[in-house]
Amino acid sequence: MSSPTVLVVDDEPLIRWSVAETLADSGYRVKEAGDARSALQAIAVPGAETDAVLLDLWLPDSQNLTVLSAIRGLSPTTPVILMTAHGTDDLCAEARARGAFMTLDKPFDMSVLPPLVEAAVASSRAH
Repeated sequence: MSSPTVLVVDDEPLIRWSVAETLADSGYRVKEAGDARSALQAIAVPGAETDAVLLDLWLPDSQNLTVLSAIRGLSPTTPVILMTAHGTDDLCAEARARGAFMTLDKPFDMSVLPPLVEAAVASSRAH
């Protein structure tokens, strides 16, 4: 079985790079997107499996949960971990209602990512 593929979506290049490097160092294949449009294009590519998505809430072309909903529509079983510095209880509840695996508050320690992504991928494979 090949390494799981994770799509990292964040408009801040340094954060995107840090997350991608952390996951690549843990054996994941990583795709990157800097905005909602690119993220949806990456998810919609036929045959290009994405095993998990790390999605920033605030992107240049989306500042709400519509991208989460769109990803769930395109790939219903792919777990999405929402990253945000603006995580309120209401936002977290709404993200869960729209199918997010979990919400991760920024800033976070990069060391939490590999086990978190592993749990997300395992949860989707259990279904």
